[in-house]
Amino acid sequence: MHIDVYGDTLCAHVAAAALASSGHAVTLFVSDAQQLAALQAGHLPWREPGLMELMADQIASGRLRLGDAQQLPAAVGQVLWLAKAPNRVEQAHALLQRLAAQVQGDWLVVNQSTFPVGSTETLQATLDQYQFAAGAHHEVISLPDLLTEGAALQGFLRAEQWLLGADSEWARRQVMELLRPFNRRRDVVQVMRPREAEFTKLAISGMLATRLSYMNDMANLADTLGVDIERVRLGMGADSRIGEAYLYPGCGFGGLKFSRDVMSLASTLEVSGMQAQLLDQVLRINERQKEVLFRKLWRHYGTHLKGRRVAIWGVAFKPETGRIDNAPSLRMLEALWAQGVQVHVHDPQALPELHSWAGERADLILHDDPYSAAEQADALVLLTEWKAYWSPDFPRLAHSMKAPLLLDGRNIWDPDFVREHGFDYYGIGRR
Repeated sequence: MHIDVYGDTLCAHVAAAALASSGHAVTLFVSDAQQLAALQAGHLPWREPGLMELMADQIASGRLRLGDAQQLPAAVGQVLWLAKAPNRVEQAHALLQRLAAQVQGDWLVVNQSTFPVGSTETLQATLDQYQFAAGAHHEVISLPDLLTEGAALQGFLRAEQWLLGADSEWARRQVMELLRPFNRRRDVVQVMRPREAEFTKLAISGMLATRLSYMNDMANLADTLGVDIERVRLGMGADSRIGEAYLYPGCGFGGLKFSRDVMSLASTLEVSGMQAQLLDQVLRINERQKEVLFRKLWRHYGTHLKGRRVAIWGVAFKPETGRIDNAPSLRMLEALWAQGVQVHVHDPQALPELHSWAGERADLILHDDPYSAAEQADALVLLTEWKAYWSPDFPRLAHSMKAPLLLDGRNIWDPDFVREHGFDYYGIGRR
């Protein structure tokens, strides 16, 4: 098939590369001129394992082309794949209006954008305003973006789950054919109505956020009770009714998509006339959790932080990404700067974005080497659980730091082990 993919999102790039790799003729239309130029030069705005290599291979094969979304294409493909940012709903409607007049024959519109619940139906209503050839199908379906940044490509190529919102058998068959190369081992496509698919995607994010915030609350309670939350977590995860996923307490969750999904779900509840009490509390707990490590540091030094040097390992909102959207590190940095602390930061991928966010400041020093960031530090704060941080040279750290103090925001270190090396240790609910 000839597929037109529109969007500046990670989801759009992953879909374009994956669909081209399965033999389709794909054009990825990008509206951001700088992003388009970067793509043409072989650069992605995300650090997504394997994605740029796959895109380069597909461009070289001729199956994937890049286009300017501001220009009207010479011809419209059989499939329009929408993977736009959540604030681009009106842009999506305008795009349908621009392209519909050029359509000849059947036209399938795949909505993979995270728009409000019911948006696929409103897109269909926009499409229904146009006169198509007699007997031709023209339908909009929902295929919510379930990809996780850092594992997005594999999440598409070997998906654990697809949510397909389609109202007709014709549309369902078309999408099943598109997904067939990525759905071979076992059928992971769940078919439902479009608004049910849209709502399910938000409900998943809400449930995951709720589990995280619940565990963070339990970890904070464990601190006051003298209980090690790690033993509690293992006991809870062994219960088949609960399972192990998303039971890891920490210094709060971030990320643009995840946070936005939860806020969108809360907004949907309020618009429907219901109180989003649980989700509001989940979000409040998460924002409060981002301050937990700072409060531990503040108390350790008896509220006297001015003039101290603090090292931070990891500022990305999660491993395997260079993004810092809503990351706990941002709240930590602002709190430290407010106390007159000089901050030395290392992160394998996120330093360029951190520099763009913070600008040039005398109290922020970026390091390419984690050990240089920790030299003469009064404390080392771990905020992102990059694998390179799991087993550092603790004797080297203890020797180079001014004060051997570790604050572990992801509970990746063994408290007893690091204390044996002379460190003071604070985790999230650890003993």
